[in-house]
Amino acid sequence: MTSRTARSESGRPGHSHHRKTVFVNIGLIVSGGIAAFKIPELIRRGRERGMAFTCIMTRAASRFVAPLSLAALSGNRVYDDLFSLTDEAEMGHIRLSRENDILVVAPATADIIARMATGQADDLATAVLLATDKPVLVAPAMNPAMWNHPATQRNLRQLGADGIRQVGPDPGDMACGETGSGRMAEPPDILDAIERLLRPSGQPLAGYHAIVTSGPTHEAIDPVRYIANHSSGRQGHAIAAALAEAGARVTLVSGPVHIPDPRNVTVRHVISASDMLAAVEEALPADIAVCAAAVADWRPAHAGDQKMKKDGSGPPSLTMVENPDILRTLSQHPHRRPALVVGFAAETEHHEAHARAKLERKGCDWILMNDVGVGSRVFGGSRNQVMLIRADSRAELWADMDKLELARRLVQDIAGEIAIYCGRPSTEGSAIA
Repeated sequence: MTSRTARSESGRPGHSHHRKTVFVNIGLIVSGGIAAFKIPELIRRGRERGMAFTCIMTRAASRFVAPLSLAALSGNRVYDDLFSLTDEAEMGHIRLSRENDILVVAPATADIIARMATGQADDLATAVLLATDKPVLVAPAMNPAMWNHPATQRNLRQLGADGIRQVGPDPGDMACGETGSGRMAEPPDILDAIERLLRPSGQPLAGYHAIVTSGPTHEAIDPVRYIANHSSGRQGHAIAAALAEAGARVTLVSGPVHIPDPRNVTVRHVISASDMLAAVEEALPADIAVCAAAVADWRPAHAGDQKMKKDGSGPPSLTMVENPDILRTLSQHPHRRPALVVGFAAETEHHEAHARAKLERKGCDWILMNDVGVGSRVFGGSRNQVMLIRADSRAELWADMDKLELARRLVQDIAGEIAIYCGRPSTEGSAIA
């Protein structure tokens, strides 16, 4: 990680006699939440890693942490006024937005997330964020009810679509006495996310081809009716987007959905399971396959050419046949098996046992199990909770998170191991936060 101007440990240019040179300049935007008490530790630990901080505070932030403390710890002036005559005569907010290598919002309250999502610029912090051409990382922190509110989740999806990265929040006890997701990520985790985002290559999957399946399939009964399920395609589309962010060439094979195609992804739109399998095989060879589609297990043996009419004799009987198994076909492909094959297991009972049995039966490398029972809101929702099970029996239960955040975490794991599966080195570094 290199900035345009190396700084001494004090944050000022030059002074080569200091023992440490800073190579990363961070614009740290502190908003008004109780988690601001962690910011001094973030700065202290960051400086130990060779980071320099320029702090920008919202008006409410100074109620939780003293500007003088942040100035002393960072070795730099703290900024808080959009209308400072001296600074704005020099276009201060533009300078602050451009002279740093990254902008980090910590804590990112529900309020500043909402203002970022709607493009407001009514104070110095939001003006800097709107004017920047650098990466932006947010570390959300708020009450669990505020975190789970549809408005907050909608705003976070907008930030994700705008290319803004997110770290946390963590589950646990809150300062307000409630328990749930909403705790700001710990300082070491935020610093790790900054380093991942700024590694020079930034695209650990460059040179790899990934196939992703997403959405439901529709199996025709007649020209009017079909068999399907409740899948929205949100998780599969998010995984395709995250793989593209990480530099992979991505082919997304999508069943019928009502969400936009991800950017920088080749999309094949299909209807049935047979169509999906044909499109997947046409896209081979690939290094990575993620089968996130909720493929119908069965289809009518014969689809009617005309609409079935009620004639008073009762409902017609349907003879069903098994659909092609796309995950098993890829996992056991005799000639063009992807190096890493990842499947999903949507379960309603005996979750882990059924997922492990599916992994063994299909022959894939990893399975992500999610609970789609009554009340889970996974199908069609914006959030997901999964257990990642690997072929070597390792299992990790991930916290409930936004589907895009989950996709980025999955891609981070893929990037960490793909060289082992492919038997060739990947591009070092990661932009996954």
